[in-house]
Amino acid sequence: MAVWAGGCAAVTGPTDATVRVESGEVRGVSSADYRRFDGVPYAAPPVGELRWRAPQPVPPWSGVRDASRPGGRCAQPDSPIGGPRTTNEDCLYLNVTTPRGAGAARLPVMVWLHGGENQIGAGSDYLAHRLATEGDVVVVTVNYRLGILGFFGHPGLPDSGNFGLLDQQAALRWVQRNIAAFGGDAGNVTLFGESAGGMSSCTHLTSPSAAGLFHKVIIQSGSCLTYFSRNGVRPGDPGFSPWAPLHAVEDAGRRASDLLGCGGDGQPVRCLRRITDIDKLLAHNAEFVKPAFDSTLVPLEPSLALRQGAFHRVAVLIGTTRDEMTSLTSLITEPIDSQRYRDLLRDSFGAAADATAARYREASYPSPAAAWAAINTDRGMTCPSLASAQLLARQVPTYAYEFADRDAPNPGYKIKDGLPLGATHAAELGYLFDRPGTTESLSAPQRDLASTMIRYWARFAHSGDPNGAGLPFWPPTQAGNLHSAAQVLAPGAGGIRSAEPHSAHHCDLWRDGH
Repeated sequence: MAVWAGGCAAVTGPTDATVRVESGEVRGVSSADYRRFDGVPYAAPPVGELRWRAPQPVPPWSGVRDASRPGGRCAQPDSPIGGPRTTNEDCLYLNVTTPRGAGAARLPVMVWLHGGENQIGAGSDYLAHRLATEGDVVVVTVNYRLGILGFFGHPGLPDSGNFGLLDQQAALRWVQRNIAAFGGDAGNVTLFGESAGGMSSCTHLTSPSAAGLFHKVIIQSGSCLTYFSRNGVRPGDPGFSPWAPLHAVEDAGRRASDLLGCGGDGQPVRCLRRITDIDKLLAHNAEFVKPAFDSTLVPLEPSLALRQGAFHRVAVLIGTTRDEMTSLTSLITEPIDSQRYRDLLRDSFGAAADATAARYREASYPSPAAAWAAINTDRGMTCPSLASAQLLARQVPTYAYEFADRDAPNPGYKIKDGLPLGATHAAELGYLFDRPGTTESLSAPQRDLASTMIRYWARFAHSGDPNGAGLPFWPPTQAGNLHSAAQVLAPGAGGIRSAEPHSAHHCDLWRDGH
């Protein structure tokens, strides 16, 4: 049963919502058609001496633990598109949503990794009632350590640079051991995520230690080939990859240690663990948002692993939104006029600036800023995602999509004249999850699109193929066909269709990597 006006069905009480997991009993809440268990710990609080250590087992508890409210969010700064600032470190919790009566069944499991630049967000931001009930799946949403507490590195520190990824794998292992108690099938787990969560999902696809923890992957707006040219994320940025070599992460750790007054200590990590003012650590948060490769957890940079075929052989569903980078372009404070647009083209693409300008003519867009957003959408997100689908399709069943509802509700970005957000970054999330302020504002055709997307995502979780009775056919990606079709997801008659996206996004221009 879809509930649109209020975001979720009324809770009736905990009468059938007590479950035993390995550490003890938890009591969630029930509604007419689902059960929800929030704030279930999957690892010990990473505080004190456990700060910057691999996640440790949950201490058992006696009695019945309340699971009616989410656990604490991981420490994070304020954000115009995220939740409230917090300095909380006790945050390794997950949330389980099941269809009512799922206990005797063995339903597919979908484990969600939230986005937020590895700096903000929480699993509890994504209410999974519709996905669970309409899709007949068990949904798990996960908190993981963020920023400096999740991706800090320092020479000699075990698991340096990857504590957030270790948390995610610990949650997947918890699912393997415990999900049967909620009616889930530990042998049929789909890992899915968006933005930083999508890139994390792709990273686990290439991580040897993730073998057997999931059986399908959905990657939303964040492929293993994601890369932004100079100025692509924001003017002045030298170019951006979502991953960094271990030595670079550890060099950043040395610098931060010095600035935090621990550089002269014979044991700087011990000194850093004694810092109780979390705001001092959060001041360096943005320096630690990239998982470390050349590491035990991530031996190869994920882009290289994908190109070498060094990834787990599981089915993949992968895609982007039509206008990804209008989001970050809306946050740029300096106006992008015609002169600024030409300057950015020259600085970013050098000798290829004229060729790029010829493809992205100002007159074809509402403003120079909109043209700049289109370039970075294509270069940084869409074309890398389509190239990833090609590499994946050589080895595994792969399905590509483009979310293209250009009237989707604004997920929280600034509105600027001449820069329509369109189907911007994160615009699809309110169609899959209940998102306060977004989902309830969907029109009737958009609600129909949301229901179809949920059925596609759930069919993929059930079988590794999004197709099913009553759904428009979704063709798989054809390996070796650079113009293979993707599924366009838009509302209204004919909005859901197969189309060739490579030409519209000028992917031939970006295959050379300029």
